[in-house]
Amino acid sequence: MAKWRLLDLGVADHLMAQTFYEATAKALDEGLVPNTLILVIPKNPYVCIGFHQELEKEVDVEYCRQASLPIIRRMQGGGAVYLDSNQLFYQVVARKDDKLIPSNVERLFEKFLSVTVYVYRKLGLPAEFKPINDVVVRGKKISGNGAGAFGNNAVILVGNIILDLDYESMCRILKVPDEKFKDKMARSMREWVTSLKNELGYVPELGEIKRLISEGYRELLGIGLEKAEPSKEELEVWENEVKPRHLSIEWLYMPEGRYGWLADGRVVKVSSSVKLVEVTYKTGKLIRITAEVVDDRLSYVLISGDFFMIPENNIVKLEEMLKGSPLDMNEVLGRIRKFYQETGTQTPGITAEDFAKGIQKIKDAIESK
Repeated sequence: MAKWRLLDLGVADHLMAQTFYEATAKALDEGLVPNTLILVIPKNPYVCIGFHQELEKEVDVEYCRQASLPIIRRMQGGGAVYLDSNQLFYQVVARKDDKLIPSNVERLFEKFLSVTVYVYRKLGLPAEFKPINDVVVRGKKISGNGAGAFGNNAVILVGNIILDLDYESMCRILKVPDEKFKDKMARSMREWVTSLKNELGYVPELGEIKRLISEGYRELLGIGLEKAEPSKEELEVWENEVKPRHLSIEWLYMPEGRYGWLADGRVVKVSSSVKLVEVTYKTGKLIRITAEVVDDRLSYVLISGDFFMIPENNIVKLEEMLKGSPLDMNEVLGRIRKFYQETGTQTPGITAEDFAKGIQKIKDAIESK
């Protein structure tokens, strides 16, 4: 049986709860620590946005400021969420060359979320894995998950056991067109997202949930978890590198900061040959593309949204490969396919064709003006 380290951080400050695994990933990447599972509950409420999201287009920043809700940008993709002490986080940090770690991210979700399914079933709920990265009970989402990579060697999978839900706060933090839409969203969340409290009528003992997680790793994955404390190296990396990064304005506004010319609205005509365009394309996930088009060629491209890309930073490479492309869909699709071939990037649930369809909407928006 494989032996992994278990770091039970208990109840921790929201920033540590959300980001300490990054320090673990760096230490593992450098060969300083073994494969690790982290368990932690955030002490205080906060808002967490996906790696590729544009903050002020997704989150009601003014409300968060008034409510004293910190906002953190995570290293993985996905959408904006409200998080608090009603979630137990599990964070897997492992070597990608370990025989237990699938190279395909969709298979990684399926394998490791079998433990999440196991926990809910042992607690009496008919949980099921729903591709790509959810666990559901009677069709309702009861666990959200993400994955990513760090450096050359580390693979990351993060997710949660949902103890209870604050639906009002979940809806309130999101930026929406109007109150009617917010009411509809609140009804939709209650209909499609659930928790242990909702399904069982109570929240099981935390110790029992943690015991079932360890049992699931042993019985389903052949992994024995051995309790340990964070290493000196991890603590130093978190304090000196991870924490300052996540407290910086540059990281929080990272997508917007890549270019300074973002425009609100669909098409802004700068001159007869220069246009700024923003479109969204909804497939399994949301893709938002903001582009500067000069003489019918893509001069600059910013791609954001709630999708996953592994490695996440490769989004910049895709943007670079699209620069200079004419608005010809064969050319665009060829460049995107080349990006996937050359980088080995994975975007679970999103294809090269999906990104190309987003670019097509840019062309359509310009031609409709």
